[in-house]
Parts: sequence; C-alpha cells; structure tokens
Amino acid sequence: MSFLTNFLLGLGLAMDAFAVSMSSGTTVRPFKISDALKLAVFFGGFQTMMPVLGWVGGSAVSGFVSDYAPWIAFGLLAFIGGKMISEALYGDPDGKVNSLNYSMLFLLAVATSIDALAVGISFAFLGTPILEPVIIIGCVTFVMSFCGAVLGYRIGHFFENEVEILGGLILIGLGVKILAEHMDWI
Repeated sequence: MSFLTNFLLGLGLAMDAFAVSMSSGTTVRPFKISDALKLAVFFGGFQTMMPVLGWVGGSAVSGFVSDYAPWIAFGLLAFIGGKMISEALYGDPDGKVNSLNYSMLFLLAVATSIDALAVGISFAFLGTPILEPVIIIGCVTFVMSFCGAVLGYRIGHFFENEVEILGGLILIGLGVKILAEHMDWI
C-alpha cells in the first residue's frame, strides 16, 4: 500500500477519535493541555495496537478465505464506514465525556479503535505488511486526537457530526479501492 493510501486510511480511522476528542475538549472542565495529551496517547496507542491484533488473528485464518479477501476487506470497511455515518446522523447527541479518568479513557480508546481491529484483519486477508500502516495510523490518530481536543475546547462541537461522516466516507472509498485493485473485471 502506498503512503497516501495508508495516510488516508489513518485519517478515516482517526475521525471517530477526533470527534470524541473534540467532544471531550468541549465538555471537560477545567480543560488542560495534559488532557489533550492523554487523549492523544490513549487513542493513538490503541489505534496502533488494534490493527496488529487484528492482523495476527486474521493471519491465522487468511489461508481459508484468501479468494474472498478483497470482498471481506471491502465489506468490513464499508460496514465500518456506514456505521460511522449512521452514528453521526442518528447517534445519541448526549454521548459527551465529562471526565478523563483512566477507566473512561480506556473504554473510549477501545470503542474508537474497534474499526482499526477490523482493518488489521483485512490487512491479514490481503497479505499486506503491517508495520508501515500501523505507524502511520497511530501517528495520524495521535495528532488528530490532540488537535481535536484543543479545537473542541476553543470552538466547541460545531463540526463533530461532519467529521465522523467524512471518516465514514473515506473508509467506504478505501474499501471500493481495495475491491477495484483486486478484481480482474474492473
């Protein structure tokens, strides 16, 4: 996968962490830069770790499903992207974060990185090396989460739903790209 593809994948995966970070920056008081760093470390760390776990698990079963790998990757990315769009449009508007204790950070980091686990499974099915993508995904998520928290503190939650919709569209687009690259008739 090219750097640009990995970067776009990182952007797509980071959008939900960015939206949660913006929400946190809006609602956590008093808000400090250390809060933005905590969010960035947790979200970036989990977005790095979860694809690796998915890749390890997916590698164990990829031989059984290799003929269907592009379709599985497309299905996972389209499902995740569609879910992100649906949650942005119809989700609970009161799902705000009011504190940043470590148990809350852990739960938020796991919740926002489940899609990265599925992407790791897709990488295994496609035989994609994991090191470069996870470094890019983790770094993009770290920066986006930090910036999201600071922006949330500064300008509120005006763009929260739009960010998640954009992330969903990016993931669906990447799924279509993977399918197109692996299909002989396209």
